[in-house]
Amino acid sequence: MTTTRGDERRGALLASLDAILREGEAPLDSVNIAEISRRAGVTRSAFYFYFESKAAAVAALMEEMYAESLAAAANLREDAAPRENIEATIRDLFATWEKHQHLFRAMLDARATSETVRTLWESDRESFVAPLAAVIDDERAAGRAPGGAPSAALASVLLELNDRMLERLSLGGRIDREQLVETVVHVWLRSIYGGPS
Repeated sequence: MTTTRGDERRGALLASLDAILREGEAPLDSVNIAEISRRAGVTRSAFYFYFESKAAAVAALMEEMYAESLAAAANLREDAAPRENIEATIRDLFATWEKHQHLFRAMLDARATSETVRTLWESDRESFVAPLAAVIDDERAAGRAPGGAPSAALASVLLELNDRMLERLSLGGRIDREQLVETVVHVWLRSIYGGPS
C-alpha cells in the first residue's frame, strides 16, 4: 500500500500529539494546536484539514488501543477455565491501559467536551457487548453458568465496570492496580458464574 503525502502529514500530526501527551500530565485543553502542528512540520490550518478538534485527533490515536482491547477480549473464548480466561482478559485490558494511559487520560478529557468523541467511545464500548453476551449465553447453555439478568445487559454493566476502573486508575485512588484487577475479576466471575470457578 502506498502512503500519500496527506497520510504522512496526518501521521506526523498524530505522532506529534502522542509525544506531547506522553511528555506531560497536563489536561488536553492545555495542549496547543500550534505546538502540535509545529512539531509535525505542518501549518496550523493543516491540523484542521485532518481533524475538527484536538478531541478528534485523540480519538484517532485511540484506534491502536481499541485494537489491543479487542485482542484482550479474545481471551474470553480460550479453552482454559473461566477464571483464567476472565483474568487474562482483565489483565490484558489493564496492560493496554498502562501502555496508553496518556491517551486514556486525554480521551477522558475529550469525551467530556466533544459529542463526537463521546459517540465514538460509546460505539467502541458497545462493539464489545454482543461478543461478551455470546460468551455468557454459551456458558449458560453449557450449564457452566446459571441463568440471570439478560446477557446483553450483564455484558454492558461489566464493560461499564471496566471503563470505570480504568478511569479510576487514570485519576488516581486509594486502591492499587493489583487490587483493582483482582476485584474486577471477582465481580465478573460472581456476575457470570455465581461464584469463583
